[in-house]
Amino acid sequence: MSKYSVIVPVFNRPLEIQGLLESLRSQTNKDFEVVIVEDGSTEKCEHIVAKFYEDFPLQYSYQRNLGPSVSRNAGISLASGEYIIFFDSDCLLPENYFEVLDASLANHPLDMFGGPDTANKSFSAVQKAINYTMTAFITTGGIRGGRRQLDTYQPRSFNMGIKRKVYYAVGGFSNIHPGEDPDLSYRVRKAGYHVGFISEAYVFHKRRTTFSLFFDQVYRFGIVRVILAKWHRESLRLVYFLPTIFLLGNVLCLIFGFFISYWFLLPILFFTVMLFTGAMIKEGDPVVSVLAVFAGFIQFIGYGIGYLYAFIAVRVLKLDEKKVFKNLFFELGNIGSLVIDEEKDQ
Repeated sequence: MSKYSVIVPVFNRPLEIQGLLESLRSQTNKDFEVVIVEDGSTEKCEHIVAKFYEDFPLQYSYQRNLGPSVSRNAGISLASGEYIIFFDSDCLLPENYFEVLDASLANHPLDMFGGPDTANKSFSAVQKAINYTMTAFITTGGIRGGRRQLDTYQPRSFNMGIKRKVYYAVGGFSNIHPGEDPDLSYRVRKAGYHVGFISEAYVFHKRRTTFSLFFDQVYRFGIVRVILAKWHRESLRLVYFLPTIFLLGNVLCLIFGFFISYWFLLPILFFTVMLFTGAMIKEGDPVVSVLAVFAGFIQFIGYGIGYLYAFIAVRVLKLDEKKVFKNLFFELGNIGSLVIDEEKDQ
């Protein structure tokens, strides 16, 4: 039995899953098994998966399109490892990922953990720009794992690990997407388990390929954050409202700047310079840095609009989030009905 069970949901991304499997094949520590769950894809990856059956224990499962949470819950029923590791299909791993993970858990045991993500040199300029804004302190306040002292750190499902027993104990992923990963983190903490951040266990994570797709993603993030704050009152933090403050502040700066004095445009200019400078320091590429400015404004504006909309609907008007935002919820099987083989967990 392998120590780690890797669960990967995939939807219409055969080429990306090939890249992930190749990076798994290159691992220096191969004490893992892999379960690929095809979530109703029309572009199936079964023929890609077949190339790797001799490299490590590997299973492939197909289901109708039910969403990533259902895929992960289904995949875990096929897993046998002590730890469940979740990756997205668009991730690539450095070759020492499991070696680093092993060493960290040996020194600092955790029930649930996550690692950071970064851009690979092969990624497009847009993906690198989005990666910068999604990980930089100026745009996230450190909430995505940029600091070591993260008492409220929430692992993300693109790079997340959890003990199999703990996953079953808290009921697995819920039926919301996006937002299923922080929701799981909150429930794990409430149950008294230890959650932590492993900074060395990073993955190369491909971001959205266009700014329109990125806007849609962060818009949904804003909506979900309001819903999670309703479900988990302890998760309500000022930092999550900052993009909305940024949105409203920019609107006022533009109005006052054009009708009263150009001095009111200085905060927008200052933020632009900070984004560009920070991206240049990290990436060293002026093209990526210019794109990072656009990505930063899109991130704040998209998230801010989503958060404000959901706040008014859910917290002010007291509407049912599952009715107003029904496209974020889906059918979910009950993983509690699955039986764990106790001999596997000794």
